Amino acid sequence: MSAASKLIIVESPAKARTIAKFLGRGYKVEASQGHVRDLPKSQLGVNAENNFEMKYITIHGRGKILTKIRKEAKNAAKIYLATDPDREGEAISWHLAQTLGMDVTAPCRIEFHEITQRAILNALANPRPLNLAKVDAQQARRALDRLVGYQISPLLWAKVKKGLSAGRVQSVATRLVVDREQDIEDFIPEEYWDVTANALLPSARGRKTTFSLKLSTLDGKKAELHNEQEALIARERVENAHFAVYGIKHGEKRKLPAPPFTTSSLQQEAGRKLNFTTQKTMQVVQQLYEGIDLEGEGTQGIVTYIRTDSVHISEEALAAVRAYIPQRFGEDYLPEAPNEFKGRRNAQDAHEAIRPTDVTRTPESIKASLTKEQFQLYRLIYSRFLASQMKPALYDTLNMDVAGSGVGMRFYGEHKRFAGFTSVYEEGTDDAQETLESTLPLFEEGAPVIIESVESQQHFTQPPARYTEASLVRTLEEKGIGRPSTYAPTITTIIARGYVMRENKRLFPTELGRMINTMMTQYFGPIVDTEFTADLEDQLDEVEDGNKDWHTVLQDFYPDFKEMLENAEQDIEKVEIKDEPSDEICDKCGAQMVYRVGRYGKFLACPNFPDCRNTKPILNYIDTPCPQCGGKLLEKTSRKNRKFYGCEHYPECDFVSWEMPVNEKCEKCGCFMTLKQSRKGEIWHLCSNETCRHRVEITPAQTEDEA
Repeated sequence: MSAASKLIIVESPAKARTIAKFLGRGYKVEASQGHVRDLPKSQLGVNAENNFEMKYITIHGRGKILTKIRKEAKNAAKIYLATDPDREGEAISWHLAQTLGMDVTAPCRIEFHEITQRAILNALANPRPLNLAKVDAQQARRALDRLVGYQISPLLWAKVKKGLSAGRVQSVATRLVVDREQDIEDFIPEEYWDVTANALLPSARGRKTTFSLKLSTLDGKKAELHNEQEALIARERVENAHFAVYGIKHGEKRKLPAPPFTTSSLQQEAGRKLNFTTQKTMQVVQQLYEGIDLEGEGTQGIVTYIRTDSVHISEEALAAVRAYIPQRFGEDYLPEAPNEFKGRRNAQDAHEAIRPTDVTRTPESIKASLTKEQFQLYRLIYSRFLASQMKPALYDTLNMDVAGSGVGMRFYGEHKRFAGFTSVYEEGTDDAQETLESTLPLFEEGAPVIIESVESQQHFTQPPARYTEASLVRTLEEKGIGRPSTYAPTITTIIARGYVMRENKRLFPTELGRMINTMMTQYFGPIVDTEFTADLEDQLDEVEDGNKDWHTVLQDFYPDFKEMLENAEQDIEKVEIKDEPSDEICDKCGAQMVYRVGRYGKFLACPNFPDCRNTKPILNYIDTPCPQCGGKLLEKTSRKNRKFYGCEHYPECDFVSWEMPVNEKCEKCGCFMTLKQSRKGEIWHLCSNETCRHRVEITPAQTEDEA
C-alpha cells in the first residue's frame, strides 16, 4: 500500500469488498471479522474487587488478522474505523484503536447507515472522535453478562449437569415461555354460545337482500348464553319473533399504514409471512445490508443498517419515496404531509428504520440477482417502506340493529372504498383472523326482516396462545428486555440449550427448561424478573447518554448478586436428571437406550456412556408408505431446519418431498397427494404433480379419521 493510501477498517469481509469497489485507488479496506479482543474464555475476566477492571486478550484466531491490520496501519496516511453504528460497533472500534495505539479523541471514526457510495463518501467527509459513552455502555453490558453467566453456569453444572448456562437475558426469555405454558395449564375454559341467523330483506321492486345477523340483546339486556339450554331458548325466541329494522348507522373506518421496519418488527413479520426463524431473518438481511452483486450495477448494499429500534427515516429517503409514490400509483395515494410514527420508549432515533437504499430499485427489477430468500425478505422490507408513506385505506361501515318480541340482533359490514397503502402491503398477525369485507346492503328504518334460518354454536374461552418466535420478540421488546441485536441469539440459545423446543412454529418449555427456571426463580429472582432486567437496560441507556458512570451500574448490581450466589451455593441440592427410557435397544452393548437432549435437540444414547458411546437419531415415521417403493416414510429435518419427508431405504430409494404425503392418489393424474393447511386452519389434499396440483378440500372429521 502506498504511503498516501488511507486505511478503512470494517467488521465483515463482505462489507469490505463492497466498500473497496466504491472507493478504488487511494484506499485500502480491511475486515476485523468482528471483535479482535474480548474477555478470556477460561477466566471470569472481570475483577469485582478492583472497580470491575476488565481483562482483555486477543481472541483466538484473530492474531493473523491483527498482524495484517497493524502492517497496513503502519504505512497508512490516515486510519478510519468504520464498524457498525451501534454500541457493539463502537466497542469494536475502541478495541481496534487501543490495539493500534490510535488517539480516540481524534476524528478517526466514520459512521454510515447504508452501504452505498454516496453514504460512504459522506461518512469520509465527516469523521468524528470515538463515542466513549457508547463504549462504556457496551463494557457495562459485557461485564454484567459475564458476571451472571460465568458464576451461575458452573453452579448449574455442579448441581444439575454439564453444558447448561444461565444468561442474563436468556433466563428471562426462558421464564416467559415457562410462565406462558403454566398459564395455559392453569386455564379453566368457560362455555358460551352464540346465536346467528340468515335473514332476508324483501324489496318493493321484488329484489331480495340476504345477510347475517348475530344475537345481541334479550329483553333489553346483553345476551349472555352460558349453556345449551339457554342457547335453545334464545334460538326459539329468534325463530318466533317478528323483526324490523330500527337502527342504521353508516360510518367510515380508516386503516393506517404500519411504520417501516425495526429489527424487532422485521423479525416478527418475517416469521409470520415467510416462516423465517429470527436467526434466519438476521442472516439473510445481513446479506442485503452488506452488499449484493446486482446485474448492471455492481455490488450494492440494498437495505439500510439492520440493527435498529427506530422508525425514523432520513429527509433524503422521505423526499425520494414521496416523489416515487405518485409516479407509480397516482397522486391520490400520496398524503399531503408525510406520515409520522412514534417509536418505542428509548429508541435510538439517530438510527434509521430498515428501508431500501434506493426506492426505485424494485424487488422485481433485481430478482434475477437475488436468492429466493433474499428476494422474499427484500420485497417485504421494500413494500413495508413504500406503504408507510401512503394514504390510509378507507372503509365504509354499516351497523344495523333489528328487533322484535324483546329480541335484538345486529348486523355489521364493511366495504373497502379506497385501497390506499393496502394495495402494496398489509401487516400480518400472529394468529389467523377473519377479515370481514362485503358489499353493504341498503336498509330502511322500519323495514320488515324475515328470518330464514337460525343456528346456535357452542364455544369455549381460549387460553393465551403459546409464543411463536415473533410474539416472543414482541414481548421482549415491549417489556424492554434486551436490544435489537440480542433477540435472535437469545432465542437461538434457549432452543440450543434444550430449555425450549419449537414445534409447528410454537415454543414449548422442556422439563429441563422448567427445572432451570424454577431454580433461577427461587435463588436468583431479580435476574429473571422482567422489571429488574428492563431497569438494567434503562441504566445502560443512561450510560450511553453520558448521564451515568458504568462502574456505578455494576457497583449497584454486584453486592446483592454476590449474596444470592453464596446462598444458592449453600442451599441448592444436587439434582438428578433421570434419562427417559426408550424402546430402542443398543446394537453395540444390548442396553435399553435413553432419550437425551443435545445441541440439536433430542437423540437416542446408550446409558452405559462412556464405556459405550453409541448414539442414534430419533426416527419419526408417518403412516403413509413411500410412493416409489412402498417402504416407510420418515419425517426429517434439513440443515436449514426445514422439515421434509424421505424414504427409509435411502439411498436405494431417493424419494423426497417437502410436503407431507398422504395415502391417496390424485383422481386426475394418479400422482401421490400431500397434506396442506392454511393459517386459518383450512385443510386440503394437494396433488404433488406441479402441472396438475388438483385440490381436494378436507373436513375436520375426515382428518381425525385419518389420524
